Amino acid sequence: MNESVSIDEDEIAAYLRDNPDFLKDNPNLMDMLNPPSRWKGDGNVVDMQSVMLDRLRNESENLKDAANLLISTTRSNMLIQTRTHASVIAILGADSFEKLVHVVCYDMPILLDVNAVSLCFETGEKGHPDLGENDIKWLAPGSVDKILGGPGEFAKLLEHTSDDSKVFGESAGLVKSAALARLQIGERLDNAGSFGLMAFGARNRGSFHGGQGTDLLLFISRVLEISLLRWLPTNQA
Repeated sequence: MNESVSIDEDEIAAYLRDNPDFLKDNPNLMDMLNPPSRWKGDGNVVDMQSVMLDRLRNESENLKDAANLLISTTRSNMLIQTRTHASVIAILGADSFEKLVHVVCYDMPILLDVNAVSLCFETGEKGHPDLGENDIKWLAPGSVDKILGGPGEFAKLLEHTSDDSKVFGESAGLVKSAALARLQIGERLDNAGSFGLMAFGARNRGSFHGGQGTDLLLFISRVLEISLLRWLPTNQA
């Protein structure tokens, strides 16, 4: 059984006298120690040196916090960029329409660390006969403009959201926050609408919010647009 060791002030003082470089070798302790006041006996006299030291300590702590936040943010941004690049490589590597849909709906949630990724086209509820049975969600013409907030909107971040399954299908009940991007696919799907929607869903509210940038989201959507145009049927009408 370990017994607690008691050390009195005289022993500490003796140790410091025998080791004069102790504080020089451990400068972080200076931030924790309270220096003595230069004024004794008069409580009405303010020791400006102590006030300045306290202020410097506070500023030092604030700078450390700011530096740690900057480092954390930088690491997070680098991780997001790495995940984005991996997703783009996966999209470009798909060698058929079916594999491209699989990459978007099943590989990208893992690559981007989100809970759901959905691919939607404005073709109406019955879909498109040339695209067969797959995991694409079918929207009524004009839905993308309505979802994004207008024809000039290309991306939208929703801090809190709930889906009626039109966008996220079976994952609708799971999604509490979403990132949405327009896909411009031209007149490839006959008389159907010319827009699609890429949707990222997260189970935690606030995972996406208005304070975040949309550059990488738009980058992925642009790459996906180009890849989709390789495989979507050409309108022969």
